[in-house]
Amino acid sequence: MKHGVLYIVATPIGNRSDMGQRAIEILSEVKLIAAEDTRHSRHLLQHFNIDTHMWAYHDHNEQQQTPVLIERMLSGDDIALISDAGTPLLSDPGYRLVKAAHEAGIKVSPVPGPCAAIAALSASGLATDQFCFAGFPPNKSSARIAFFEALTKSRATQVFYESSHRVAASLADMVTVFGGEREAVLAREISKTFETIHKATVAELSQWVQEDENQRKGEFVLVVQGNTQQQASTTVELEQMLAILMDELPLKQASGLAAKITGRKKNQVYKLALDLQAK
Repeated sequence: MKHGVLYIVATPIGNRSDMGQRAIEILSEVKLIAAEDTRHSRHLLQHFNIDTHMWAYHDHNEQQQTPVLIERMLSGDDIALISDAGTPLLSDPGYRLVKAAHEAGIKVSPVPGPCAAIAALSASGLATDQFCFAGFPPNKSSARIAFFEALTKSRATQVFYESSHRVAASLADMVTVFGGEREAVLAREISKTFETIHKATVAELSQWVQEDENQRKGEFVLVVQGNTQQQASTTVELEQMLAILMDELPLKQASGLAAKITGRKKNQVYKLALDLQAK
């Protein structure tokens, strides 16, 4: 018997017009929709005249429900996984089901669409060549500070989700850990009526949110500049790294990888690699 397919379907994060045509077709055609909150998702499905049966699949029941859904797909049923909004698995349940599907030999097919983290990053004006999606910071300040401290040396742009209840506290802790001068962006209510994309220093954002109650409402993505002050390696260390990489890889690929590892500019590393090759 042919196995069913597990579709990972992205849904709108605010504006329902962002719902993709393929997503509508898949949700209409599958046997079952595994939804984080069936009551919440029912409104979306009704809007698009989708009457597919829904199945509750969330943090509190995924261990019990995963084998049930896997058995359905092994029996030939196609299933779509959706979250309350955006792309499933990004700070949402679903990892256990996707992992089990792969282990059972079931095809997993993504249906791309809205994602708050990527939307905020694309509009941030911060570097996008390297970024780290860190999800939600811890609730308590002490744990949150330790969480941020583990990221202080990273040169990658940091992307966080945050709730309205903790956004002010998170920004204050970011000032403490990252320093007030780092560039950052607060993206609030993306694609909704009160969408706000505000770029400033971390300190300025913290003060702005503290002083304006309206900026503490809604759903947030915080995008923070990576560490640009730290020179990741000396020229001697870089030459040693390049020598090793060039023994295994073509020059362009070796220099590109070395630039990514060290945070150096690609053209500078490429020139150094050419000089080493000429010796």
